[in-house]
Amino acid sequence: MRILLTGGGSGGHFYPLIAITEAIDEIVVQNSYKRPEFFYIGPEPYDQKNLDEHGITFVYCPSGKMRRYFSFKNFIDPFKVFAGFFVALYKLYVIYPDVVMSKGSFTSVPIVLAAWFYRIPIVVHESDVKPGRANALGARLAAYIAISYPTAAEFFDPKKTTLTGMPMRTELLAKQPTAPVSSLGVTGTLPIISIFGGSLGAEHINSIVLQALPELLQKYEIVHQTGAANAVLVTAAVDELIVDPNLRSRYHPFGFLSVEGINAALSYASLIISRAGSGQIFEIAHHGTPSILIPILAEVSHDQEHNALTYARTGAAIVINENNATPHILISEIDRIIQNPELCATMRGAAKGFAPLNAGKTIGTLLLDIGYSH
Repeated sequence: MRILLTGGGSGGHFYPLIAITEAIDEIVVQNSYKRPEFFYIGPEPYDQKNLDEHGITFVYCPSGKMRRYFSFKNFIDPFKVFAGFFVALYKLYVIYPDVVMSKGSFTSVPIVLAAWFYRIPIVVHESDVKPGRANALGARLAAYIAISYPTAAEFFDPKKTTLTGMPMRTELLAKQPTAPVSSLGVTGTLPIISIFGGSLGAEHINSIVLQALPELLQKYEIVHQTGAANAVLVTAAVDELIVDPNLRSRYHPFGFLSVEGINAALSYASLIISRAGSGQIFEIAHHGTPSILIPILAEVSHDQEHNALTYARTGAAIVINENNATPHILISEIDRIIQNPELCATMRGAAKGFAPLNAGKTIGTLLLDIGYSH
């Protein structure tokens, strides 16, 4: 059996594909099946190390992107999609997979079209509350559609749509020991706040956090994913800002966190401050941690705002619009949540009840069923 994976451009599209692969590996071991061959196709491997570790072969196929803002590349990239379609026709003919698993994004469009041309079954997973243009197209050609949010069902054919939630990697599902791990440097003597700005960090969030640090470190310990590009500048700024060594020891910046580090930071936190990508929201929900979400501005990405508001309506989180995010408001909301045990308990319960379990296994089983019958 051959399973072709597509969709990338961001970790939110790429890593759920890794999670599905891990789930399939678990299923084949449990049932003594032969392991399928996995291929990941797109303009770039995104994370070659992860592909190698999971035995996934990268296959190159060009693609273009339609941006929501003005760019001269919007005039060039349609030709890349057109060229990518013919490259995909050739690559799929050579591989001829039994099923194609698409996570959407611009990278998936030529592959989905080529798979439809060959009548290869397509499964689409939609991460967000509202589908992007790539998945809106892919869903019309797909045999099955998996969704993360119940409200996304209104955009798809109900006869072939099922609620699965978000596939998460094995390391993120693993339970942490009861004591904070030394890799994060936290002591756990004070409430821990974990701050995530996305895989590349978020300069606006970093700026607000820096301004709020002198007051926050009086009461809390901070784990801060700054983004690799921002780590040196943020650390230098904190070294100048926080001169008291006792307070400085409570701040733990990381340019990049491994999967195990992310899991630890989520597990030990009393509160999480994060962007609102679907992957981030479902990881937070799985750990049942209260959160403050600061979505990317709607003019940059409408997905995060819809995701954040949908999640917040459950009572699991509060949303602060980036334009309204100030150090004073952030400190006030942090104190209001952490210092109210009843509110924390309510938010934890809402978070735990939000995310369906075993999304990777559900989708993996579907892919194997299609593959065996194709």
